[in-house]
Amino acid sequence: MLIDNILVYSQEYKIEIGRPDKNLYYFFDYDERSYSINMEFQHFHQFYEICIFLDKKAGHLIDGVWYDLRCGDIVALRPALLHKTSYPEGDPCKRLIIQFVIPPMISQFEGCMQHIYSIFAGECPIYRFEERPKKAVLEKLNDIYYLSQSPNELTDLAIHNKFIEFLSIIYLNRDKNVYTNRSDLDGITNKIYNITAFIHGHYAEELSLESISREFFISSYYLSHQFKRITGFTLTDYISLTRVRNAQTLLLSTETPITEIAFLCGFTSFSQFNRAFHKFLKVSPSGFRKEARLKQHGSLLLTNSAD
Repeated sequence: MLIDNILVYSQEYKIEIGRPDKNLYYFFDYDERSYSINMEFQHFHQFYEICIFLDKKAGHLIDGVWYDLRCGDIVALRPALLHKTSYPEGDPCKRLIIQFVIPPMISQFEGCMQHIYSIFAGECPIYRFEERPKKAVLEKLNDIYYLSQSPNELTDLAIHNKFIEFLSIIYLNRDKNVYTNRSDLDGITNKIYNITAFIHGHYAEELSLESISREFFISSYYLSHQFKRITGFTLTDYISLTRVRNAQTLLLSTETPITEIAFLCGFTSFSQFNRAFHKFLKVSPSGFRKEARLKQHGSLLLTNSAD
């Protein structure tokens, strides 16, 4: 079937090349997701991810910032970025998730790839195109879909080349991005998401209910009640979990000593860090790092089915 008269879509269809812990990895997941499986908290990956929303309406939370989505919107997520999709109540929503790792290019193409990767580094991670650029972008995904339908000894290479074209067209049309985040959230919900964004931007600093109440001119009691109602977390737990998630990325991607990671992520002591880490992940920071190395970025990361 065609979505928006452009994109070929087949529910539960998947294309997979390589593995996420190797130099080359592609995973295309055409499927539906519903309100009942909305994730509790934002997660991250060690690879790049693109989410193309293919239904009427949903939301995406990225580093605590709420973004409204509509059909055809492209969400560009760099590695280690905290995010989750929030699907509305009602019928399941169609979406295409693309996860990928691209091997280093030969030296003369490095500059080109830096330009391409810049689409993941912009202030706004959502791309919304009008009809002509949207068609040019999405038709490259149709090419990939049809290539996967008739595989041969060159299919993987052909898909890789088409995907580079897909990213290139997004980059070349970046000035045609018409996305504006005009949320229809009510006043207090919008304010709470402003606060979650503030937490993600200041998690390494000293934060408390009282200091955030002063920052946003809201009573501590009202903030505490509304924050729990809207996010499902107490403010204290949200701050701690944000710090733990950021600590996870450092544990996976650096050799920084664990005690130093604790302070870099806003914990006031190693014992506090250890308690919070174990509370949310049921494992110690050292155990997490050790298991992750053994599994080579395997099951400790929230995987494909979570998005």
